[in-house]
Amino acid sequence: MSHSTPTLPKPEYVAGTGFLRMVLLGIGAIAMLISIIAAFFMTGKQVAHSYLFAYFYFFTIVGGAFFWTVLHHAVDADWSVVVRRQLENIISSWIVLVILFVPLVFLYPYLWKWLLPETLAADPMLQAKQPYLSWWFAGLRTILIFGLVGLYAYLLRKHSVDQDKTGHPAYTIKMRYLSIPGIPIIALAITFAAFDWVMAMDYHWYSTMFGVCIFAGAVQQSLGTLIITCFILKQLGYLKEVNSEHFHIMGKFLLAFTIFWAYVHFSQYMLIWYANIPEETNWFVKRNEGMWTYLAILLTAGHFILPFIFLLPQWVKKNPLTLSLIAGWLLCMHAVDHYWLILPNYHKDLSPNILDFTFFIGIGSLVFSQIIHSIGSSPTIPVRDPRIFESLKIKN
Repeated sequence: MSHSTPTLPKPEYVAGTGFLRMVLLGIGAIAMLISIIAAFFMTGKQVAHSYLFAYFYFFTIVGGAFFWTVLHHAVDADWSVVVRRQLENIISSWIVLVILFVPLVFLYPYLWKWLLPETLAADPMLQAKQPYLSWWFAGLRTILIFGLVGLYAYLLRKHSVDQDKTGHPAYTIKMRYLSIPGIPIIALAITFAAFDWVMAMDYHWYSTMFGVCIFAGAVQQSLGTLIITCFILKQLGYLKEVNSEHFHIMGKFLLAFTIFWAYVHFSQYMLIWYANIPEETNWFVKRNEGMWTYLAILLTAGHFILPFIFLLPQWVKKNPLTLSLIAGWLLCMHAVDHYWLILPNYHKDLSPNILDFTFFIGIGSLVFSQIIHSIGSSPTIPVRDPRIFESLKIKN
């Protein structure tokens, strides 16, 4: 009786990424130039809040992709082998985020009043929070966030690409050992970024669940970005190994984190509403006045109710096109969510500004130019991962 020996997929490289990367760099440069010119006619607060909104949006997507990467290795998952390289491509843009954080260092007086000496001297509540809200500790946390995650992201992608060349299983063991501590590292990184950069804009307000809320959105939207990336590459004739079973699994995770996002946000709101403490309720009152109320309603319906309903049928999750459309919708809702979190700290009512769009386009183009570069510089899947065959024949 003969047995067929499975053959390794041949490495394939995406063509034309160099041109697309230059286009994105050009778009990013033009958008940032327009933003700089427009900034001369805006208040410093407007510039700072618009920049933070755009920056934090893409920060959470890349951070969430890092979480999925380390989770893949830590639990020794086999289904995700054929899509893992796209996650590695997304986290390769971490260096771009490090560079793009520099403007926020100069814009801090408009965002984080707790860093100003005069604010500290006049506010007893801030003085009580000094062990955490201090220059040296905030700087240390930021350095650790970027340094540790950046180092892990570099090593994980390097080991993965090196394994494509040698096929040595030792790389799989190395990545697993790196990824186990990588899970709490990225969870803490996203949590502290949420506390320091967003929640601390109103340093009187606090919520122990705020970091979990941001983490839930980051994990959900990075998965949405992965789904859309895989769909586009398949439409271009690549990623033939990714089939409806893989999309089905990604769709189930997308549904799960849609529910989780709603659960943690409702839990945060319910506990603050029930306790009725002025320092806590004022944050929600500000975001439920004027036109901000309609954004809150849109988030309830668009970020949870509609995607929850549409993601329930199995055929939707197995169809790459419909799943990608839902993922794209959720990415739009993610932007609305971050806008609703950040901009009310400056605007009493909804007041979109050109900088909200130009910074978003500029930062997004620069981040994705690096992702496109990574897509073209390595095979589309880890062709010599020991679990590749299990991933190819996955059934669920």
